[in-house]
Amino acid sequence: MGAALLFALIHESVMAVFMSWRWDDTGRFGLYLWKMATGYLALDFVVYWGIVGGYYALDYARELRRREVTASQLQASLSEARLQALRAQLNPHFLFNTLNAISVLAMKGDSARVTRTLTLLSELLRLTIDGLPQEVPLAQEIELTDRYLEIQRIRFPDRLAVERDIPIDVQDALVPSLVLQPLVENAVLHGVSRTVDGGCITLRARRRGTDLELQVCDTGPGFARGATREGIGLSNTRARLEQLYGTSQRVTCENRDAGACVSIVLPFRAATTAEEAVWAG
Repeated sequence: MGAALLFALIHESVMAVFMSWRWDDTGRFGLYLWKMATGYLALDFVVYWGIVGGYYALDYARELRRREVTASQLQASLSEARLQALRAQLNPHFLFNTLNAISVLAMKGDSARVTRTLTLLSELLRLTIDGLPQEVPLAQEIELTDRYLEIQRIRFPDRLAVERDIPIDVQDALVPSLVLQPLVENAVLHGVSRTVDGGCITLRARRRGTDLELQVCDTGPGFARGATREGIGLSNTRARLEQLYGTSQRVTCENRDAGACVSIVLPFRAATTAEEAVWAG
């Protein structure tokens, strides 16, 4: 407001000097000074106040937008860091269990299965170390999961069966990378491995409207009454899904007639040709 008044005074002072040159001999200069004092100064004040106010409003809006963008970038970076940290926790957990299985095979002197398991493990580690995107097509996620399941079938050659029900129309759906592996690991460790005769793990996928439903079911003893066998893998899966999809996702654990079933529901989004090319490359 002070700046507007200052500009108005400067403007009218300049105009007064200019008018004194033109009207000093006509007697109209005094009339102009009167009008300046009673009207022009107030009008100039309003005009300059509008200009100054508009400038500060625009500057404030720009600063507010800059802060919003900065905050958004920081939040995105934080979310990405959390996702990377959660996903990183899965790999050591899986690696520990796989190396333990290899150790058991080595002590039994089964060199053929040790070699095959190490080959499969190296393929999985290469994919994860090279860096997987946050989301991959479901077909590629199933491919990764198959490598893990083959490792487990080497460990339990006569006790682990696998069934798949993955329709072609959902195989290009984008899912978080490594989202199925901890669920399958949970089913192996707490389901199939705890039954004398082994069991079966079933992978299912269905499109339900705008959502994709993924299921990992087993024929093990099921969840204990009033509790779920939720280890670090499943807990991190919940956290990752919440970070990626917010309230548009859900994870449910339940007992079926024979065994347990974990279901994941998330928004259906088909991979683009470019995204599939990134994976293939």
